[in-house]
Amino acid sequence: MSDPREIWARLAGLTPARIGLGRAGSGLPTREVLRFGLDHAQARDAVHAPIDAEALAGAIADLGFATIPVASKAPDRATYLRRPDLGRRLNPEDLAKLQAAAEPADLALVVADGLSARAVQENAAPLLKAFKPLAEKASWCLAPVVIASQARVALGDTIGEALKARAVAVLIGERPGLSSPDSLGIYLTLNPKIGRSDAERNCISNVRAAGLTHDKAAFKLRWLLARALTLGLSGVTLKDESDRALESGAASPALSDSTTG
Repeated sequence: MSDPREIWARLAGLTPARIGLGRAGSGLPTREVLRFGLDHAQARDAVHAPIDAEALAGAIADLGFATIPVASKAPDRATYLRRPDLGRRLNPEDLAKLQAAAEPADLALVVADGLSARAVQENAAPLLKAFKPLAEKASWCLAPVVIASQARVALGDTIGEALKARAVAVLIGERPGLSSPDSLGIYLTLNPKIGRSDAERNCISNVRAAGLTHDKAAFKLRWLLARALTLGLSGVTLKDESDRALESGAASPALSDSTTG
């Protein structure tokens, strides 16, 4: 008969979830209490840490992208966390700056701090590096990459509309979990404009080294964008079948009506 400790150890190796922690009397072992405290501290730090927009812009510029820095109406991190509505509204001066630089484009890419600047600092540039050749192969015109501070997802609607983009993809730090303070999310919206709802977006979640890899996330974004531009829809009406294409080793998404599902 197998040792229960070995069984739990094997299961624990398959997931970052807290399982098979053991006991010390009626409580948890000290090592697990300390590990929980460390993970909780890292999650809190991820929420409060500011984005290093200059370093991020440099890393993105090294990939050959032009960048434009903007900020929401939230003046600081504390206000941003208390007032989500301000994080959805663009600073008027930055709106004018985007409108002045606007030229019709297929996609506007927005890199936003969200609730984890760490996720953006670690994952945005590698994701854009993986996505760039896919966009070039599809002959898409990309707007300058916008780096947004104190930003919520909906800020991308204003940015995409200002840049005259057919679609916007917001790369944003997700709310940290106890095992994932570095998780990046991607929100794709067709025909961005103020007033779009979350039901009109497609989400690619958990982009990080221990989750969805940058290459796979870039492929899914390319797949969804191609379908969105072809079918004229995004969100709950656009079914994500990119996993099927990945499993089959397809180099590009199928765009025929027979695959819309």
